[in-house]
Amino acid sequence: MIIDLHNHTKLCNHATGEIEQYIQAAIKNKTKFYGISDHAPMDYDEKYRMSFSQMDFYEKMVLECKQKFSDQIDILLGYEVDYLNGHMHECLFKRKVDYLIGSVHFLNDWGFDNPEFIGEYKNRDIDDIWREYFMTEIALAKSGKFDIVGHFDLIKIFNFMPKTDIKILAKEALKAIKKANMVVEINAAGLRKPIKEQYPSREILELVFEMGIPITFGSDAHSPSQVGQNSDICVNLARSIGFSEAVCFKNRDRFNVKF
Repeated sequence: MIIDLHNHTKLCNHATGEIEQYIQAAIKNKTKFYGISDHAPMDYDEKYRMSFSQMDFYEKMVLECKQKFSDQIDILLGYEVDYLNGHMHECLFKRKVDYLIGSVHFLNDWGFDNPEFIGEYKNRDIDDIWREYFMTEIALAKSGKFDIVGHFDLIKIFNFMPKTDIKILAKEALKAIKKANMVVEINAAGLRKPIKEQYPSREILELVFEMGIPITFGSDAHSPSQVGQNSDICVNLARSIGFSEAVCFKNRDRFNVKF
């Protein structure tokens, strides 16, 4: 990937490796724009993210690496912010960053992508789960707080698929994303999960293309070995659908890069 904007550090408490190992892997993969967007702090599910007190350290660490590796790669600073009503602290949206990824990992208090809570899928109608998920994506887009929507169809992670056509379920959320002038990432992490498919699916990406919504790319790496993993699959998929440019960000301003 020329652009790889979704990557983590061990500050989130569920990633391994040193930040420079991630960057060296990105350089080896010939990435031009490498974004570090670790899980932003939140007063919920705190064990899977940095604390508020670590934000200055995190940003300083990334910016020092940006300078150190400036002749080899362009390092960008971001956060992945969980969209969860009542738990998003306004201080997150005042940080001086290149971009913010908005992601849905929770439906109310249910962390649906956490294997610890997988049993909840059997307690609900699967189509109702998917509808609630995309309604939350609509709310995320309407908030106007984010540049990128992370792993747009993450709800499929454990391969619990809806009976209703996915394009029908997703379309209103994509309309909201387009209206909010947001970018959809093609996220390689799904290829490492039970679903064995990038986020979002080809069907949804075809709709993204038809609607004129721009894309970007992300490894969603939680270890150095995951940086750029399956990037060829994601890039070739995008090309086969008709995409030829991806969006990158600096200081919350966007620009296109051909791939």
